[in-house]
Amino acid sequence: MEKAVYKRIILKLSGEALAGDKGFGIDPDVLRDIAAQVEEVRNLGVEIAIIVGGGNIWRGAPAGERGMDRATADYMGMLATVLNAMALQDALESRGVDTRVQTAIEMQQVAEPYIRRRAIRHLEKGRIVIFAGGTGNPYFSTDTTAALRAAEIEAEVILLAKGKVDAVYDDDPLVNPDAKKFTELTYIDLINRGLGVMDSTAASLCMDNKIPLIVFGLNTSGNIKRVLLGEKIGTYVLE
Repeated sequence: MEKAVYKRIILKLSGEALAGDKGFGIDPDVLRDIAAQVEEVRNLGVEIAIIVGGGNIWRGAPAGERGMDRATADYMGMLATVLNAMALQDALESRGVDTRVQTAIEMQQVAEPYIRRRAIRHLEKGRIVIFAGGTGNPYFSTDTTAALRAAEIEAEVILLAKGKVDAVYDDDPLVNPDAKKFTELTYIDLINRGLGVMDSTAASLCMDNKIPLIVFGLNTSGNIKRVLLGEKIGTYVLE
């Protein structure tokens, strides 16, 4: 019988991954594939919490750089993550997978407020928990949300699923075909090299709390399960 190497995980999905080849919005085919992969992993007995970005709908920081008030732009980005979380919840529940969305910004008509103990209880009961709304504060990315929630719920690992690349490289592989792929890094390497896979605040939080990170591509169906069964794909980032 297949056995996962981790019991409780954070799966970080970028908003861009949900857009697929369309580049904007939500691709229903991609959404269904992600839901199928998550269900497959849940059936291994893994407790899964998901952080979803909002870049397929709105990106806060670039809007702030273009003249919009940064806090306003970031709050708009947080609301975009709620849209993605609700869509993912619907895709999972259409497969019979019990799912809860918890938001850092209260909106009780559509989701639960984030409560750490309640989230852990959901996970223990085999439910998928999707954390939306970022940290609830501007100037913090959803990468930082992933690091923070992983520490709070005592997740054993963060799986950082990318839509366009399959690992961490020393340059953009979409631009530079000679970019070097890393199979293993430390958080200090990640920060000092400015590799851009996650922001320095998130990397520091992971390093301080000794939370390993696995960066891999989401485009190949079944990759989430491969990672959790211990197959060495992508890049492993250790403290």
